[in-house]
Amino acid sequence: MDITPQSSDVQEAADCSHRLETLFHDAHGEILGTLFYVVGNMEDARDALQETFLKCWRHRQQVEQITNLRAWVFRIALNTGRDCRKAAWNRRRQSIVEDTPMVSTSDSPDAGLLRDEELRTLQQAVLMLRDEEQEVFLLRQNGSMTYEQIAEATSLPLGTVKTRMRAAIGKLREAVGGPS
Repeated sequence: MDITPQSSDVQEAADCSHRLETLFHDAHGEILGTLFYVVGNMEDARDALQETFLKCWRHRQQVEQITNLRAWVFRIALNTGRDCRKAAWNRRRQSIVEDTPMVSTSDSPDAGLLRDEELRTLQQAVLMLRDEEQEVFLLRQNGSMTYEQIAEATSLPLGTVKTRMRAAIGKLREAVGGPS
């Protein structure tokens, strides 16, 4: 019995690994931003990003069968972020406010403070969304996925995805004081 891998099997595995690495390289900032919204601070978001990559890497042999690799990775990232958030809650980690990035020095202090306050308000509002709404919102906004792609990735009807997105946007507008 010959147990040496076939050259085509080796090539397929290399192609899957390359596709996964390329996606993580290209979407690194978007995935990290999504995780930041889910977990609430940059340290945990970076940890969740690494864990997401490891989970995807362990299942890289499935990459060939996945029709929307980006959706698959973002779904794993969201699930990993939720797991990290639950663990962080249990440890009573720092609040999201402490990790807000510094403002540009080119803005006036008043404009910078106002923008920081608006960002904090939005971040807190995203965290207050129901998990289902948050997932759809983050896949659409940070994952740049269409409603159809979100429906496919989450195994939900398209109408449900749109309804959850409308609910999320309505709640976010209300939280930041915009028109509903």
